[in-house]
Amino acid sequence: MKVLRLTKAQATQDGAGVKIQRIAGFDGKSIDPFLMIDELKSDNTQDFIGGFPAHPHRGIETFTYIRKGGFEHQDQMGNKKAIRAGQVQWMSTGRGVIHSEMPLADAKQGMHGFQIWLNMPAKDKMNPPKYQDSSARPLPTITTDSKATLTALAGEWQTAGKTVTSELNQLAGDGAISDISLPVNSALSLDLSHFGKVVAYIHSGQLKDTVHQAGYLLTLDPKTPIVLETAEHEAGLLLLAGQPINERIAHMGPFVMNTQAELQQAVRDYHAGLFGNI
Repeated sequence: MKVLRLTKAQATQDGAGVKIQRIAGFDGKSIDPFLMIDELKSDNTQDFIGGFPAHPHRGIETFTYIRKGGFEHQDQMGNKKAIRAGQVQWMSTGRGVIHSEMPLADAKQGMHGFQIWLNMPAKDKMNPPKYQDSSARPLPTITTDSKATLTALAGEWQTAGKTVTSELNQLAGDGAISDISLPVNSALSLDLSHFGKVVAYIHSGQLKDTVHQAGYLLTLDPKTPIVLETAEHEAGLLLLAGQPINERIAHMGPFVMNTQAELQQAVRDYHAGLFGNI
């Protein structure tokens, strides 16, 4: 496995004061087709109780994954759904969405989750918005002989001679996301050479190389075999793969377009009420 870059997540706040660790890629190169990886991990209710009140988006896809606790999603399309531990929710915002994500009452024992942004190609940024979640059935999982597990959050995954496909398989940039758990002294191998970008965010424990530990993003060479290994410590990580979009990015808060003029139009449309309301 060849690690091309090691990036540490940065502490910040978003929404109504929610404390998160963030990997930002708004340069349109470093993690393309992904734009941002936010991790919310805390046992202190005050770190996340404010949630993410109603706000707009245009030009991106949002992907939310909950490992502990839960959020209630609501949007102007009429969707209102609780997303709990082990579930995911995807939204292609297209030409405009207003949504909120507020912590569930039973999240008092802590929260651990992610919101990932994906860029949309210019040709799709003004498409009608879409919503999908995994609440109807469990996400598919592969368990290896060494008890390592891969849960397919989005897209298709192959390892240990098995293939699993999440029902969420229409992400921009052919995006695929999995959550991998590695017990002590275990390994999991993958061939991801058909992707142009592969990154791994370690959310717990550490890999065999002690430099690779929780809170770090590894940019991997997709053309070499990927072997994730542990020694005396367990590890948990998100593995993200996709095809770079390679387009110019103009970013302003919740909007990601291709030009400054498009951003200004998004702001005008939002203030004119064209995104609807919840």
